[in-house]
Amino acid sequence: MDVSFRYILTVTELTREIKDILESRFSEIWIEGEISNLRIPPSGHVYFTLKDDSSQIRAVLFRMQSRSLRFLPEDGLLVVCRGRVSLYERRGEYQLYVEEMEPKGIGALQLAFLQLKEKLEKEGLFDPARKRTIPMVPRQIGIVTSPTGAVIRDILHIVHRRFENVSILLYPARVQGEGAAQEIVDGLEYFNEFTEVDVIILARGGGSLEDLCAFNEESVARAIYRSKIPVISAVGHETDYTISDFVADLRAPTPSAAAEMVVRDKRETRQILRHMQDRLESEMRQILQGHQADLFHFRKVLTDPRRRMERDLQRVDDLVNRSQRLTSWGIARKIERFSNLRERLYLRSPLQSMRSLG
Repeated sequence: MDVSFRYILTVTELTREIKDILESRFSEIWIEGEISNLRIPPSGHVYFTLKDDSSQIRAVLFRMQSRSLRFLPEDGLLVVCRGRVSLYERRGEYQLYVEEMEPKGIGALQLAFLQLKEKLEKEGLFDPARKRTIPMVPRQIGIVTSPTGAVIRDILHIVHRRFENVSILLYPARVQGEGAAQEIVDGLEYFNEFTEVDVIILARGGGSLEDLCAFNEESVARAIYRSKIPVISAVGHETDYTISDFVADLRAPTPSAAAEMVVRDKRETRQILRHMQDRLESEMRQILQGHQADLFHFRKVLTDPRRRMERDLQRVDDLVNRSQRLTSWGIARKIERFSNLRERLYLRSPLQSMRSLG
């Protein structure tokens, strides 16, 4: 066989040509499929297979790109990926190198919210049994929110209008954007370590799911859970729910509502205190009346100890007198008997007998 005119490739050469064709033809594509065989080694890279009903392709998401994900990839999840197709020369396998990934049919932020909610609920962070009671009349309130904007102004106005004696400490924090979650955590830790506030309010106005995402961060949820001070979550509007709402000791539908919930109106507080005082006095009267009835009953049942003592002393005197009489009578009988014995002995003595004979 004459091979002098044939173009012969090595395996490496063929592999590189196929790789060049794939990378030039599929340098940037969008592809959808279901994740399977997900594997995340210590390196942090994400390896998985993307499949549909008939075919599958190996895929990799390197650690640098995986950090930008807003959700956790998992087997069975239908996703849309942006990436490029290339060939892994060592094994001669083509695969997808993923640059972006998002869940299909549901937003990444919503999926991340649901995944974290399920995780923390299983760990018991939402357990109602661990939630603490908000003080009825707090002396000092800590607030973690932006120092500018309507939220803090509304809270201050409502608190001072309802009970002007309450002291408020503000920890200024970003509530949106990069670094917001860490500043919220810092605020919670500050109030726990360096102040004596009675309750903490996390506050933010309404916004989109992306705007509120700082309050859906796991670090914020765990900081709320660790707090020794009761926490009220007042984030967004009434229809907005965040992870912080589920972990906090109390959820307020809005920041303004949080201010009204934590600080009662002074007149209302006075009425409540008067009512409590009336109840306490009524219960105390009932208790005292019950004790008085018990004492009256016992007074009837129990005899006067002085009378019993007098009877006992009289009995002692009687016993003493009787003892003395018995003792005197016994001594007299013994003396009489002794005299009789002496007389008898005298009559029977030898000397008396001799006198009688003489």
